Amino acid sequence: MTANVGRIDRIIRAVVGVVLLALGLGYLGAGVTTPWDWILGIVGAVLLATAVFSICPAYALFGVRTCEQ
Repeated sequence: MTANVGRIDRIIRAVVGVVLLALGLGYLGAGVTTPWDWILGIVGAVLLATAVFSICPAYALFGVRTCEQ
């Protein structure tokens, strides 16, 4: 797969991903206690992974590219 996530998009995804992952793992709260903590952690991890690899499967599915060619 070719990269389809641009620089600004990657920065936003990385910041939001780290915050959600920290919330989900309990670093910013009381710990992993509810299903919502798991959901936040998983969403944060996915956002962080798409930022690191510059590939978003949802973007590929809908034909969206935010990176320069």
